[in-house]
Amino acid sequence: MTTKLKSILAIIPARGGSKGIPKKNIKALNGVPLIGYTLQEVKKSKHITRVVVSTDDEEIAEVSRQFNAEIPCLRPKQLSTDTSSTVDGIAHMINYLNEKENYVPDYICLLQCTSPLRTNLDIDGAIDKLLNSDFDGIVSVCESEVNPYWTNVFEKNKLKYFIEEGKFITRRQDLPQIYRCNGAIYIIKTEVFIKEKTFETENITGYIMTNENSIDIDTTIDFKIAEILMKEREK
Repeated sequence: MTTKLKSILAIIPARGGSKGIPKKNIKALNGVPLIGYTLQEVKKSKHITRVVVSTDDEEIAEVSRQFNAEIPCLRPKQLSTDTSSTVDGIAHMINYLNEKENYVPDYICLLQCTSPLRTNLDIDGAIDKLLNSDFDGIVSVCESEVNPYWTNVFEKNKLKYFIEEGKFITRRQDLPQIYRCNGAIYIIKTEVFIKEKTFETENITGYIMTNENSIDIDTTIDFKIAEILMKEREK
């Protein structure tokens, strides 16, 4: 077990210029702004020591403050375009806190607000697994809905198995268990992130979440599915 308390900074990136769904990050989901679910759950974490929101949008900043989140600064517009990467926004926040406050956490925890069904138990479960390991980072995963061993490709209009071995597997229970990154949780040692500028380094492990908790909000249909699941959870 770990003995030394680690400082873990949770950063929630929330850009204002969503094209697919306008103002997606603060759009009401079951009566609560989308970003609110992440802020509510991260506040329940037993490990997270600080929570900040990285945004370029004052309206998102104001909604975040209503959930007691810090907005140390607004993200520069050049880091908030359609082509800007999440990593660039996280790096900006880390650099800002270092320069203005001389604050450098031991770990960075990236929580995207498009995963509203991710719980504090998921967050703490991932942190517990990482802190009690020799890995530099951890990402959340879930079981893949479609197993690639049973997927196909066209080669010169001929249909073939994407993985040739798949055609010899006739029972679902004999398929290898396949996981995919679900985008809900990324945690990494700060020194490693600063050096490598990525959350997906060579020395990482995974934390398995349920497929229900792994829903990612990208379309209006995703909103409807999430709302149904939340109402079921409330029952």
